[in-house]
Formats: sequence, structure tokens, C-alpha cells
Amino acid sequence: MLRRVALAFILLASCLLQAKDKKDRGLSDAELVAITQRGRMMAEYDVASWHATDVIQDLKPAEGSTRYYIAKKTEAGWVVVFGRFNDTHDRFLIVYQATQGTRPDFFTAKKFDPPLESTDFYFAAAKGFEIALKDFGGATRPYNVYALPSETGQLYVYLLPAQTQDGIYPLGGDVRYSFTADGNTIIEKRQMHKTIIENNLNEPKIKKIEAGSHTHVLSNVPEDSDVFYVLTRKPSVPEYVGMLDKKIYIIQADGTIVLRK
Repeated sequence: MLRRVALAFILLASCLLQAKDKKDRGLSDAELVAITQRGRMMAEYDVASWHATDVIQDLKPAEGSTRYYIAKKTEAGWVVVFGRFNDTHDRFLIVYQATQGTRPDFFTAKKFDPPLESTDFYFAAAKGFEIALKDFGGATRPYNVYALPSETGQLYVYLLPAQTQDGIYPLGGDVRYSFTADGNTIIEKRQMHKTIIENNLNEPKIKKIEAGSHTHVLSNVPEDSDVFYVLTRKPSVPEYVGMLDKKIYIIQADGTIVLRK
């Protein structure tokens, strides 16, 4: 009996040591890579939406003809559609579409008349947008919304504060929703950061920036939007992110994440 108790104690101690060792090491390489990939996709989505919106504006869309714009990455590049729900709310009507060309900033636009009906990704994303925005509630500033397929075949919907002035980069006040693949049901709501910090790089006293830093108060992991922030900020410099457990992660200028030793 004593031998069994001793063996159980040894196994328990071993498990506790392994758990402590994992905690001390921080996130695995695979977990850090997944955060980087999601952040990079958000940054690409943002750039694609920006350039697509510019070419669609040249078509002078009628006021109220579209409600959402949704971007999707294909094998040929990004496709951004602009549209609205139909009257019965069971289709997403694509009124305009912008397709990426041979350069990241080159898009061609076309109008569908009558609108093209969608019941696939764009329809699911639009439903996710509508539900997430309602759950998020009213905001006192502009927000951008992003939809990405998750690693498990579900749907991520992000709400991030929009940049409204050159050289001023907002960070915080952002949320990631996990939805079922059809966009009908929220599986998880993750508040990535709480308050919004406006980082003004136009300040005359800032001569040169080598790196940035901020501290998390809600989690012990870098967030997808941290990577997005680093990739969209100019000049491109690393960001040091402090955690509640005192660890510090460094997000490099290309979005890769390492644990500071």
C-alpha cells in the first residue's frame, strides 16, 4: 500500500513539474506561429479592403446600395465584395466586387446588375458581422470589422478601432468573436485588450523609434491584434508586450513572436 502511495506521489510531482516547466517556457512555437498567421491575415485583409474600397468609389456606388464589405483570400489573391442582405435575410447580395491583380495594391472593380446572390462565406461573414456588432454595442469611434476562417473550420470576426489619422495608431478596445462556420452562433467572445491607446508618432519630440511596448492586463498571451498593430504601424519596428505573469514577448517587425529570455 505504501509503495502505491509513494508511486502516486511521484507521478503527481512529475506532472506538477512538467506543468510548471511548460508555464515557465510560455507558449509553444506552434501557438506563437498561429497568432502570427492570424495577425498577418488581418493586416493583408486591411490592405486589400483599403485598395478595393478606392476602386469601388470610382464606380460611384449609390447611397445605401451596400451595407458590408467582406474580403476573402483565394489562390489568385484577395477578393473584396460589397453588398447587403436581401429582404428575406437569407442571401447576401453582392453588388460590387474588387479583385486583386498582380500587385497587392492593384484591384479591378465590377458591378453586378442584378446583384450576385451568395450563401457561402460572404453570407456567413455578413451574419457574423451583424451579430458581433449588435453584441459589441455602440462605439464612440469608427471600428473596422474583419472575417477570417479559423484553423478549425469555424469563423473569426474581429472588431478593431479604425485608424482615423496618419501617424496615429490605435491599440486596444478590440474583440475577437469565434462563430460557427455558418455565422449564426457565437462560440466565444474574446476581449483582446481593454482600453484604447492612441500612439501618436507625429509628436515632434519623437525623432526616431526603435521599438514600442505595452502591457497586457487581460491575458498572458500576445493577441492577434498585437501582430496586426506591428505590421500596420510605420515605421516598422518591434513591439515588446509585457504579460501579467511577468513574461515579455517580442513581436518582430515581420510579425514573428519570440519569448524574451
